[in-house]
Parts: sequence; structure tokens; C-alpha cells
Amino acid sequence: MIGIGSDHAGYRLKEEIVKHLESRGFSVRDFGTCGPDPVDYPDIGLAVAEAVARGECEKGIIICGTGIGISISANKVPGIRAALCTDSYMAKMSRLHNDANILAIGERVLGPGAALDIVDTWLDTEFLGGRHKNRVDKITAIENRYLKK
Repeated sequence: MIGIGSDHAGYRLKEEIVKHLESRGFSVRDFGTCGPDPVDYPDIGLAVAEAVARGECEKGIIICGTGIGISISANKVPGIRAALCTDSYMAKMSRLHNDANILAIGERVLGPGAALDIVDTWLDTEFLGGRHKNRVDKITAIENRYLKK
């Protein structure tokens, strides 16, 4: 199950990505928004991130105008590694080396073709583990240190 959500600035791209994911056979859980009326990206980023952190969704995709605000919001949830990607190379590396569990993109930054290529690359790339797992574990340790305060 892929969780997906956007604010109003990412709504059109979200709708295209949902169709694309379903055409590839993915189950999709849509966290909104359901139209172009203004909504706050932190609310959507939080909803998707919490679903991924709880294991209700295997991965998540979040979209706002630039992808910046919604990725910052999602990364506040423990266990989330949301990667803002503007090209397929970044998407590939975010999975290979960082085990990103949420992809963030911006509708105002990318055209639909590039966005779908990024989504496909991100979904089709597996985490390498090995020395990269040690680094991801260090990120988790930092997170846990601040959760204990």
C-alpha cells in the first residue's frame, strides 16, 4: 500500500500519480486533498507520515508546490525518512543509500513526465543495506536521542 497526499499546490500532480500507480498495480491510500481549495501542507504531510510510521502504508508520496514544506513536516514524525527529489538520480540514491520511506516532490518544480519517472525510479529501487544500514541506524539513533528529552 502506497500512501499519497498533497496540498492544493500539488493536487493535480497527485491525481496523475494516483492513476499511474494504480495502472502499475499498486494499492493506493489517498490522504487528500480532494480538490484545489487551499489546505495546509503540514496536515497532509503528517497524515501520510503517520500512516507510514505505523506500518499502515509501506511507503508514501507527498506533494506540495515545491516539496520543501511537506517534506519538512513529514520528517518530524519518528521513523520517517522523507526525501525531496527533483530528478531520478536523487530518487534512486534516496532509496539505495538512505532507505527513504517517503518521496516528496513539487508540482511547481516538475512536469508530470519527470515526476512519474522519479516515482517509478523511487519505487523500483531497493535499499542496499550493508554500510548504508549502519548510516541509517545512526540517523535513527539521533532521532531516538532527541525523543528521550
